[in-house]
Amino acid sequence: MTVQEVLTDLATSGEASLIGYFPAGYPTSQDSIEACVAMCEAGIDVLELGVPYSDPVMDGLVIQQATEVALTNGFKLSNFFQTLKAITARVETPVLVMSYWNPILQYGVQKFAEDLKAAGGAGLITPDLIPDEAGDWLKISDELELERVFLATPSSSAKRLEQVAKVSRGFIYAVSTMGITGAREDLDAKARNVVSGVKATGTLVPVCVGIGISTSEQVVEVNSYSDGAIVGSVFIKAYRDGGIAKLRDVVQELKAGN
Repeated sequence: MTVQEVLTDLATSGEASLIGYFPAGYPTSQDSIEACVAMCEAGIDVLELGVPYSDPVMDGLVIQQATEVALTNGFKLSNFFQTLKAITARVETPVLVMSYWNPILQYGVQKFAEDLKAAGGAGLITPDLIPDEAGDWLKISDELELERVFLATPSSSAKRLEQVAKVSRGFIYAVSTMGITGAREDLDAKARNVVSGVKATGTLVPVCVGIGISTSEQVVEVNSYSDGAIVGSVFIKAYRDGGIAKLRDVVQELKAGN
């Protein structure tokens, strides 16, 4: 099933959705494969597999540190698709790749998309790419039937929200705050406004909320007004502090909170 089908089916049946992020290559490629498989087996509905990048301007400290470890331990973009394929071969959970746009440009948009498709990836989340500048990606993703997730933020104009809603497939990533990623004890109330702004466009694409979600209570809250909660830093912390066992526990805790 596609990401959009999974999220739509869950919403239709009244079930909440949990989307989990983990960086490829952290702390090593094989370790990240096992961690991602464990997350899928423990209950996440969609996996976000991150591409480590040397200038992660939108990422919080936890993800930045994990990225640095992956790069130090030899992560190469040329090997990324082997990691992706190893994960998709073992799980039925759809896997979206999350990457800054510069590495994709350097690799070649067409080649990146083709390799992603061949490795079983569902599509791309591109946090720093806006629809106005995404012409090549829109064309290629249409040709390869890949999903594409764009961001909606508290500062997005009504026109921008309409653009995002029109071109997104899979889900629309509603950013809960204007800050960087990372757990926050109080989820910014602006998230509700972003979601309502996107929904007002009449889109049928699911709208999911990320940045700052760290507790099962927040997962429940976010799912009460959106189509899914996106969690990242908490999962990386869990793995860092307690390995696969702790990671599974935290996934199950957040999923059970739904």
